[in-house]
Amino acid sequence: MHDTNKDNGARSSMTGIMHRLAATAASTLSAMAIAVTMQGAPAARADSPAAEPDVVGHWMTRDHDGVFEIGHCGQKLCGRLVGLRYTTEMPRDKRGQPECNLPMLDGFTPDRDEQGHWNGHVTDPDTGHVYHAKLWVSQSGDLKLRGFVAVPLFGETETWSRYTGTIGPACKLP
Repeated sequence: MHDTNKDNGARSSMTGIMHRLAATAASTLSAMAIAVTMQGAPAARADSPAAEPDVVGHWMTRDHDGVFEIGHCGQKLCGRLVGLRYTTEMPRDKRGQPECNLPMLDGFTPDRDEQGHWNGHVTDPDTGHVYHAKLWVSQSGDLKLRGFVAVPLFGETETWSRYTGTIGPACKLP
């Protein structure tokens, strides 16, 4: 991030100040022109009816103990837990409900500022707390899920991988 109030040791004369202001204005206008040009190009792709969001599909969690299915819920995206690794009985949420098919990702809509990013909510099944969240697929093809309070700065990002395996009865992973 660039701090425009920071003193970079520039000349203190009026000529120096005017020169810096002109240079800042020129670079700001150039950056705005580039941003407008770049924003126009992805919008055409995003409106394409054939374009399926990269985040849709089955994803294995970071610890390889769960699989989420992310798909369409009306005009938004949502996700539910469809596979679990357990040995005795199925894990339950804080209300005592089985975690199998538990909706935990909800209300994801495209981020207007970042192509391929989605904003929504994630629910912690152990506490029932709902957090803001952001989803996107990295260049390596992994899903990034960032849960946070208020702003993304105060959060944590998990990396999930695509899952192509099988899921047994009662959401049991092999």
